[in-house]
Amino acid sequence: MGQEISETHFTEQDFAEYSERLRLETEYLREQIQSDALDSGPPSAGCELEAWLVDAVGQPAPVNQALLKNLDHPDVVPELSTFNLELNTAPQELASGSLEALHAQLSRLWRRCDREADSLGAHMVMTGILPTVRQSDLRLENISSMHRFMALNEQIFKMRGGEPIQLDIEGAEHLTLSHHDLMLEAATTSFQIHYKVAPQHAVRAFNASKILSAPLVAIAANSPYLFGYDLWEETRIPLFEQAVAVGGSPYSRRVTFGVRYARDSIMEVFDANRDFYPVLLPELMDTPLHECAHLRLHNGTIWRWNRPLLGFAGDGSAHLRIEQRVAPAGPTLSDMLANTAVYYGALTALLDSDNPVEQRLPFEQASKNFYAASRYGLQANVVWFDGARARLQ
Repeated sequence: MGQEISETHFTEQDFAEYSERLRLETEYLREQIQSDALDSGPPSAGCELEAWLVDAVGQPAPVNQALLKNLDHPDVVPELSTFNLELNTAPQELASGSLEALHAQLSRLWRRCDREADSLGAHMVMTGILPTVRQSDLRLENISSMHRFMALNEQIFKMRGGEPIQLDIEGAEHLTLSHHDLMLEAATTSFQIHYKVAPQHAVRAFNASKILSAPLVAIAANSPYLFGYDLWEETRIPLFEQAVAVGGSPYSRRVTFGVRYARDSIMEVFDANRDFYPVLLPELMDTPLHECAHLRLHNGTIWRWNRPLLGFAGDGSAHLRIEQRVAPAGPTLSDMLANTAVYYGALTALLDSDNPVEQRLPFEQASKNFYAASRYGLQANVVWFDGARARLQ
């Protein structure tokens, strides 16, 4: 869902003041990382599941507000559209039994949500793109009633000069269309995997997660169809990238695989946030510096496929996480947790290697692998470590 805000309209002074606070918090985070002040304990696991609400004939059911009110659960929150929800898990130390614990948490939440949905004449579905969703469903009348979402729509189209989104996806078939609001993004629902990492390992974990994006999206892909067109094996990838496009250089795309690996510090990503990404939501918050509230809100409006996050535990201690965002929701909880096991296992193996694995695979090739895997799935031909060529299957 992202962080809620209290306003939908902003002044030039709001943007200027927010940028200054972002600068101060970025420098504060740098000092915290350099002084080893962040949590350096063992890795932990967590996940977020974005889901659909559909009616008896499989069409989107815009009833999330009533469901959320009836359910009243802090781990279930709205998403962009009124026919989407997000389910969140509590973190688990990455050890024996952690994936079973995540599965149990999600199962309990899912059953409760589905019971509430049933009482509203709907049911829950997990998939990357609902095959039955129509472009006419994706309109502002179906946006969730949160200031954050309305403000994002306003600011993105202000940056676009009011020009509509031009969707152009060529796969098995070719789809082009225009759309006049942010709601195309609501057609994309994902399963986001979180990995808490010690700061000294963050660069390697971030880069390894990028490298693993290709095999992960290939094994998880389940979203080939959009508006009746057969496109990519995981059409959610180009759809999300184009749904919030604001123009500019490759360095400022809001949904992106990135332009290079991190080199010396994970702060390179937060510096790029400050330097290359215009602020979208300049919500001024009365919060202490150590919470880095403005840095975190700004980071939440840059949807990298692999995104570093600053988080806080219940005791107030700060930590870093890598959020792996390439996998779609569904088709079952068992499938998603199996994919999670593959990701954590492969990530652990890459981090245990003697030398950084990014030295064995140029970034440009990792990026090509990711988009090939998104388009062709397990049939994608990729170039792997040390120039080895293989089909992902």
